[in-house]
Amino acid sequence: MFDTKIAIVVRDDLLTWQKLNVTAFLTSGVLGADKDLLGDNYEDASGRLYRPLIVQPMIVLSADSEGLSKIHQRALERGSPMAIYIEDMFSTGHDAANRAAVRQYATQDLKLVGVALRAEKKIVDKITKGAKMHP
Repeated sequence: MFDTKIAIVVRDDLLTWQKLNVTAFLTSGVLGADKDLLGDNYEDASGRLYRPLIVQPMIVLSADSEGLSKIHQRALERGSPMAIYIEDMFSTGHDAANRAAVRQYATQDLKLVGVALRAEKKIVDKITKGAKMHP
């Protein structure tokens, strides 16, 4: 049904709350890049409306720090746009502080804890090779 794939890869040694936090933030990065991914409102049988969700399924994967760095590098080499989350962002309190945290590191020095991307299925599979389904 979809010719693209959305993959979120989180570092496997994070605490559960951190994995959930990273996944939520990275999901917003994918959605923010393509508003067409947002579906219509949901409505229950009583007529109550609920907010829309992303129309395309996502896969959540995990990798160790080295694996995450390889995935990041592969995405860069292929020119695949991605959302990132770094360790420092756990201690910031707002978007501007998050951007400032990222800005202080050169690409190769980012302390990545998660990445998210949406691209053609084959490309996403090649980029995320070695990552495992999140348990």
